[in-house]
Amino acid sequence: MAIKQVETIRQPQERQVERLDQPEERPPFNTGDRLSRAEFERRYEAYPEIKKAELIEGVVYIMPSPVRFPQHGNPHFELIGWLSVYCAATPGVLGGDNTTVQLDLENEVQPDALLRLKPELGGSTRLTEEGYLEGPPELVVEVAASSAAYDLHDKRRVYARSGVPEYLAVQMYEKRLDWFILREGVYETLAPDEKGVLRSQIFPGLWLDTAAFWQGDLAAMLATLQEGLASAEHTDFVNTIQAK
Repeated sequence: MAIKQVETIRQPQERQVERLDQPEERPPFNTGDRLSRAEFERRYEAYPEIKKAELIEGVVYIMPSPVRFPQHGNPHFELIGWLSVYCAATPGVLGGDNTTVQLDLENEVQPDALLRLKPELGGSTRLTEEGYLEGPPELVVEVAASSAAYDLHDKRRVYARSGVPEYLAVQMYEKRLDWFILREGVYETLAPDEKGVLRSQIFPGLWLDTAAFWQGDLAAMLATLQEGLASAEHTDFVNTIQAK
C-alpha cells in the first residue's frame, strides 16, 4: 500500500514539471494580419527581434531586417543630421527617429523621422504613459524604396486623414522628393524655388537643397539649411516661440 501511495503522489508532480518546461507559445504576427491597435501592440511586444512593424488601416506591415546602405541607411542618416541641426537652432521643436506614433485605433506608424512642436507651443502630439507619441506630428519623413511602396499610398492617406501637416516622402529609385503640405484635408505638393530648394511651411527656415541631397553632399545640405536658419522668417518663428 505504501508503494501505491508514493506512485499516486508522484505522477501528477511529473506532469506538472512537463507543463512548466514547455515554452510559452507566442501569438502569430505576420505582414497582412488584420488587428486592432491594442492587439497589434500586444503581439509586437511579444516579438522583440522584430525591429520595425506598423499598423496601417488595421493591417500589419513588418519591415525586413536587412537595410541597404545606398537606398536607405545613408539617406536616412543625412536627413536625421539635417533635422537635428534645425532642432538645435529652434527651441521648442523636437525630433524623433523611428518613433512609434499612435494615430487612431487602426493606425500605429513608425516613421523614419519626424519633427514635433511641444504641446504647450501648439503641437498636436503628446507622450503616452508608455512613452509613445499620440497624435499627428507636424512633419513626418519617410524614405521609400519607390513610388510603389505603401508609404506613398495607404500611409499617405492615413497621414492626411490624421492631420499630419507636412509629409516628406523620399523615393530612392525614382530619385524624387515629394514634400506634401495639408490644405483643407488634402495633400498638395510644395514646389521648390528657382534654386531647387524646398522650404517647409510649418517650420520656417527648414530648407532642403534637393540637388545636394541626391548628390549625397551633406555639407551643401547643411549650408543651405544655415541660410534658412539665418532668414528673417526663422528669426520671427523663434521669437514667437520664446514669447510663448
